Amino acid sequence: MELIDKELKLRPFTDSDSKKLAELCNNKKIWDNLRDYIPFPYSENNAIDFIKYCQTENPQVSFAIEFNGEFAGSIGLVRQTDIYKLTAEIGYWLGEPFWGMGITARAVQLITKYGFNNLRLVRIYTGVFDFNKASQRVLEKAGFKLECIFENSVFKNNKICDEYRYGLINKKTGTQHTV
Repeated sequence: MELIDKELKLRPFTDSDSKKLAELCNNKKIWDNLRDYIPFPYSENNAIDFIKYCQTENPQVSFAIEFNGEFAGSIGLVRQTDIYKLTAEIGYWLGEPFWGMGITARAVQLITKYGFNNLRLVRIYTGVFDFNKASQRVLEKAGFKLECIFENSVFKNNKICDEYRYGLINKKTGTQHTV
């Protein structure tokens, strides 16, 4: 499955992505805005393991971000369970050479459309560290709304900070959705 918007493509990971994935993700500026379960430093072995995991997904929820034919980052949806089964958390990162080009907002829009149309999700959300203003702007450009601020709720880089929680509702389903 590929999701395409002009020179931007969300596509399945391939084995050949491992070197570039490791190169781009092994960046403290990126890791500073990700959850701690992402290793740092990030090695090619980490990339190989991640790619193998993504290649087993059914349905596919993790995608490589490709811009002008070049691997640029990663984006995915984490499906929730139990009473939250129609909800997913979105996560993403973009390699530093690609920052400031509007790529991430477009990637968020593409995967959100996929989540709503193909996975039949009703809600997609994410949490963003209070200091990550760029990601907050990405989500707002993609149509997400700030739902709340969890004060002093996350611990990153030896600091306690707020989490800004953003969400987007699938207007096509709303409260009329049945499974």
